[in-house]
Amino acid sequence: MTFKVAQYGCGPVGCAIVQLVSRKSDLELVGAIDLVNVGCDLGDIAGIDRRLGVVVSEDADTVLRKTKPDVILHAIGSVLNEVYTQLERAIKAGANVISTCEELTFPYKKYPSLAASIDSLAKEYGVTVLGTGVNPGFLMDTWPLAMTAVCQDVRHIRAVRIQDASRRRVPFQEKIGAGKTVEEFSKLVAVGTLRHVGLTESVAMIATGLRWELDDIKETIEPIIVDTEVKSDFITVKPGCVAGVRQGGYGLKNGKELISLDFQAYIGAKESYDAVYISGTPQIEVIIKDGTHGDIATAAIVVNSIPKVIASSPGLMTMKDLPMIHALPGTY
Repeated sequence: MTFKVAQYGCGPVGCAIVQLVSRKSDLELVGAIDLVNVGCDLGDIAGIDRRLGVVVSEDADTVLRKTKPDVILHAIGSVLNEVYTQLERAIKAGANVISTCEELTFPYKKYPSLAASIDSLAKEYGVTVLGTGVNPGFLMDTWPLAMTAVCQDVRHIRAVRIQDASRRRVPFQEKIGAGKTVEEFSKLVAVGTLRHVGLTESVAMIATGLRWELDDIKETIEPIIVDTEVKSDFITVKPGCVAGVRQGGYGLKNGKELISLDFQAYIGAKESYDAVYISGTPQIEVIIKDGTHGDIATAAIVVNSIPKVIASSPGLMTMKDLPMIHALPGTY
C-alpha cells in the first residue's frame, strides 16, 4: 500500500525528511507547503538529483484540499502554541500529522488545554497526531523507557547526549550560542531564544510511562566556555567565549532526583555519544559510540513512524503509546 505524503515546512529538517521520503517505495510525495521557495520544485530545494513534480506553495488550504494526503509531515517550530493553527488546519483536512515540534512530543504538562484540544479535534476528524524527533522523541525518553523492559525494578534513570557541534549545520551551531561572549549568551537565554527545547517533555514522558508521580520538573542551562580557541568550518570560538550549551532536566520526588537528563552540544567536544544509565535490577548501561546524527535521525524517525501513526486509533499520541517503530524498506 502506498501512502500519500505532504511536507509542511521545507527548511533543513523538512528537506532531510523529503530526501528520505523520496527513497521509500511505499510513500508518494504529493504536496509541499512553505513560505519560501514558493513555485519551486520540491526536488530542487531538497537537493535531490531529480525533480519530483511537486511545487512548493504557501497556500496550505489549497494544497491540502487538492492533494488529500494520508499524512502531513510537519517541520516548523519548536513551540506548540505557535504552530497550533497549522496543526489544526492539517487535522481539519483529514490528514494524520507527524510533527517535529518539540513541545508536541509530550504536551500534557506545559499545555494541558492545547493537548486536550488537539486530541479532541483529531478524534473528531478521525486522524492521529504525533510529535517526534531524535531528541525529544527518542534518545532521552523513548529509548530509556524501552530499556526498562528488561528491568524488574527501576530506581533512577539518567540519559546523556553529548555532541561535537562542529559536525552539525551552522544554524544548529548558532542556536547553541557558539562563538558568543558569555554576556551575549546570557541575554539570549533571558529572552528564550537560546535553548534546547524538550527536556521537560522528555522527563514527563519517562515519568508517565513508569507511573512516577513527580513533585517537580526542573531545567538548568549554562554556557560551555573554552580556554583555548576551537573552531568549526563556520564559527571560531575565542578563549573565554562560549562553545555551546549544557542543559539539564530533572524529575524530582520528595527532593530526590528520579530522572536526570544531561544535554551538551558544543564545538570542540572531545567525543560525541548518547547513553542511558538505569539504576535498578539489573543495572543498565547502554552507549551509542560517536553519537547519533540529529538531522539524519530526525528524518528517519519521522518517516518510519508513518505506518504506525496511520494504523493507530485517532487522537493525540506520544512515542510511548505507539507500537515499536522500525526502518521502512526502499533505502537500498
